[in-house]
Amino acid sequence: MVARLIDEDPEGAYGYSKVALRLASRVAAVREAAGFAAYANQKYSEALGEFRAARRMTGSADLWPVMADCERGLGRPEKALDMAGAPEVNKLDKAGQVEMRLVVAGARRDMDQLDAAIVTLQSPELASSSVQPWTARLRYAYADALLAAGREAEAREWFGKAIEADRDGSTDASDRLAELDGVAFVDAFVEDESDGEQADDETETETETETDVEAEVDTEVAVEADTEVEAPAEVPVEDEVRVEDDVEDVVGDDDVEDGKN
Repeated sequence: MVARLIDEDPEGAYGYSKVALRLASRVAAVREAAGFAAYANQKYSEALGEFRAARRMTGSADLWPVMADCERGLGRPEKALDMAGAPEVNKLDKAGQVEMRLVVAGARRDMDQLDAAIVTLQSPELASSSVQPWTARLRYAYADALLAAGREAEAREWFGKAIEADRDGSTDASDRLAELDGVAFVDAFVEDESDGEQADDETETETETETDVEAEVDTEVAVEADTEVEAPAEVPVEDEVRVEDDVEDVVGDDDVEDGKN
């Protein structure tokens, strides 16, 4: 569980390591796992103690570079440099020696010795065209040291070489190179959210407009209904006769005769 969680959930890995220590503190693999869990959580003093315990149990020098890096984490870069000159370094395999070189270069940088850090990283492993598990990290460290020393053009070149060797994405060399080239990354998800909000606003506006139009139409229909002229009621027959008699009285018989002519 420590190995499974240590990259994505260092705190969870640390919790499992403490349980393992209570159950089997005399097992070297448990002490080593506990050391790496503490190291991932920047508990350098605790990690160093676990690594020393594991080394005593196994007699192996494999943990020597990470022990030296713990000294760096504790603010003792000089101690890390002393460890780089110890006989244990000669017992390391190629990967361990490269790791030790990286630790020494970091210690030099901790002491503001940038030129010494650059020289420390200049090695046959750095110049080799073959890609090994440590190649990307070695090239990245060299590029970063060059950039810290103000050698930007060379740093850009070596960040590019680190990208070529970084097959599993163990470094952020591509991001560093993009920063040097002035490339800015935009969060597309934020833009999509903005577009969605804008589209929602437009939809709401259209809905409001349609509602207003419908309201106006309803109002016009209501007005027309209120102002409709009512048809005149039918006039009774008696009233019609009375009207005719009144007209004859007003017009007179002579006028009627003239009208007939």
